[in-house]
Amino acid sequence: MDLPAHLAWLIDEASASSGPEHFIAELGRQLLAEGLPLAGGALTLAVPHPIIARRTWLWRADTGAVIEALDFAGSPLNKAAGDWLAGLGPVYVGKIGRGLDGPILGWAGSRPFDPAEGDRLHQTARFATAPLATLTARTALTTLLEAYLGRRSAAQVQAGALARSSGETIRAALLCADLRDFTALSEATEPSLMIAILDAWFDRVAGAVHAFGGEVLKFIGDGVLAIFPVTGTPAEACEASLRAVAAVRAGMAHLDVTRQTQGLPPLPFGVALHFGEMLWGNIGAADRLDFTAIGPAVNLVSRLEGLCKSLGHRVLISGALAAETTTRLVPLGQHRLRGIADPCAVFTLPTD
Repeated sequence: MDLPAHLAWLIDEASASSGPEHFIAELGRQLLAEGLPLAGGALTLAVPHPIIARRTWLWRADTGAVIEALDFAGSPLNKAAGDWLAGLGPVYVGKIGRGLDGPILGWAGSRPFDPAEGDRLHQTARFATAPLATLTARTALTTLLEAYLGRRSAAQVQAGALARSSGETIRAALLCADLRDFTALSEATEPSLMIAILDAWFDRVAGAVHAFGGEVLKFIGDGVLAIFPVTGTPAEACEASLRAVAAVRAGMAHLDVTRQTQGLPPLPFGVALHFGEMLWGNIGAADRLDFTAIGPAVNLVSRLEGLCKSLGHRVLISGALAAETTTRLVPLGQHRLRGIADPCAVFTLPTD
């Protein structure tokens, strides 16, 4: 028996799709070519993540474009896909598998689907069960790795960068941030409340870093190390790091106001920025690796952050990063950093 092209694709090739975005776009394209009156489609997968419950990929038939939407924990099932599809036209939703965690295929029509077309979409959903099981497992692994490693590092690991001491030299703006007087604060605060304080701090730093294209490499106690890799010009990476710092300051100012209304003290912090080269890759023991960055630039930004308290500024910027930006900065002179041979030119922000 000859199968329609899209069903043959689901059997023979769909499991090897590069990702959910390719799956929904290719399946939609084939259905459209076979005469289905599609305006768009959506694929929703449940994922293991601290705050994201489901990821949805939305495909438009007229442009072929695919965008991603997120349903967060506690949101109605498939809300992102349902709202978007309803805006395109009459909707057909095909649930795959049992329970709330199964994949969901949805389609919007350029006109209402007739019964025969509905049957064809139902058959499509049945044939999609096996390849979507494979795709769901891969997407779950990707989501977990991104939650623990960051998006760029997770992609490297999934691409096979698993050998110890493997890596690449990259140029990036580096951000090192730390809460002030953390030891004293932790000794005077119940552990559960201390965790809440750290979560609030990390939310603001990581949120700002991710918003401007950076990646958090690690949390160390109350500290954060993040990078903004050069993907265009060095100036773009450095400007992104400066915008992230501005967002951190705004977020922490808002948090301090909230804490003040609760009778709690503010949370002082320090942030340092530097620009340089580093080795980005796998480092560690034979059976326990860390995908991170090392090198003189990492050492320098950490030492520079340690000067924040003694110099009385929340934000310190190295001369190397200052040379790559047109943002107005205030020079603080040359300073020696522990373990660094040459003095470092140090700057801060005009409003710090």
